[in-house]
Amino acid sequence: MVIEDGSSSRSRSKLIQKIVLGVGFLVQGLRCFPWMAVNFFLKDALNVEPSTLQILQNTVNLPMVVKPLYGIISDTFYVGGQHRIPYIAFGALLQALSWLAIAILNPSDITVISMYLLLSNIGASITEVANDAMVAELGKQQTTSSKRKPRSSTSGELQSFVWMVSSAGGVIGNLLGGMATGRTSSHAMFMFFGILLAIQFLVTISFHESCLNLPQSSTKVGMKKQFSDLASALKRPEMAYAITWFAASYAVIPTLTGTMFFYQTQYLKIDTSVLGLSKVFGQGMMLLWSVVYNRRLKSIPPRKLISTIQIVMAAFMLSDVLFVKGIYREIGLPNSIYVVVFSGLLEVLFFFKILPFSVLIAELCPPGCEGSIMAFLMSVVAFAFILSGYLGVLLASMVGVTGQNFSGLPVGIFVQAGATLLPLFWSYWIPTSTSLLTPTIRRKDE
Repeated sequence: MVIEDGSSSRSRSKLIQKIVLGVGFLVQGLRCFPWMAVNFFLKDALNVEPSTLQILQNTVNLPMVVKPLYGIISDTFYVGGQHRIPYIAFGALLQALSWLAIAILNPSDITVISMYLLLSNIGASITEVANDAMVAELGKQQTTSSKRKPRSSTSGELQSFVWMVSSAGGVIGNLLGGMATGRTSSHAMFMFFGILLAIQFLVTISFHESCLNLPQSSTKVGMKKQFSDLASALKRPEMAYAITWFAASYAVIPTLTGTMFFYQTQYLKIDTSVLGLSKVFGQGMMLLWSVVYNRRLKSIPPRKLISTIQIVMAAFMLSDVLFVKGIYREIGLPNSIYVVVFSGLLEVLFFFKILPFSVLIAELCPPGCEGSIMAFLMSVVAFAFILSGYLGVLLASMVGVTGQNFSGLPVGIFVQAGATLLPLFWSYWIPTSTSLLTPTIRRKDE
């Protein structure tokens, strides 16, 4: 009878875990819905330039850079005996208030809009940190409880689940965004997403953290000790080398997202529904990637898998050069088909390597500072993306790309592809497994 009660309790805990994390990552994936409206609102209503749009897109992501602070706070300060649920709820509420304020107050000043978007991203950062920490904690529990089983059967199971939910949210968000943009007002889309966030807030606060069966720390430590533990964990060679390479693999690529958005909408006159389908296709590939990785690819060494993804990214960028030069149009491939399939896949290829890398880091992460480590990882990736975006603005300026002149775009994309291949020269910094050998030692052995 005791065994049945214990089994029932564990099943209930797993169900609640999937409800809380499922709703959280679903809404996280749906964030693309209002952001599609933001891009068109800034371009069409406020008439911003491509460089201004890309600068704003990256600047409002600055709250993502201080994620380690949110992680340490959530690891350290318990609210009513809980240290994940309250932060998820607070982040959702902050986002809801921000988007509802944009929808109701209808600001037309770009500075005011930027401030609301910054506030929204602060809430999103807090929520993502708490969600990622829960995934790391629960994922490590699964790995520890089944350590006698092969790695491919258990490790990363929860990471794959939330990845699939987030991807599904992205598919739905982009599909709805593509259909709604141009057919309804941007502010109606902001209102809809604000209401969704309010629902997430209500769902989250309806559960107490004790129902989630999270591992409990035997002692409560202060922020100073958390900073010390984080610093100690990051000094471990396998952790430091891997995170440094991962961040650099994004930072050295000058992204041209704002420029390509203007090229497709302003120059090629691609319909918003096509852009929506492009993003839906990309999110569908993300969803497929999570399934394939979980079933087939987890046994592949992280270094080999991530390096392969980097090469594929460069190949797709070179394909973009042919697209901009009009070669695909000359052989009969419509612009809309290329944008949906190739552009949609390239956009999400940047994120493919996050799944295997997050599984690797979760396994290397010392107990007790999962929130801090995962937050630090996401913050350096966010900073790398911001730096990449600013480099893209600089590159676009150097090759002479503006909102009306795209003649230098092929050269810019070619430079982008070359920069994507640079990190492969020090890919030996990525561990080949979770064994605690430094990358330098492994390279000598190889």
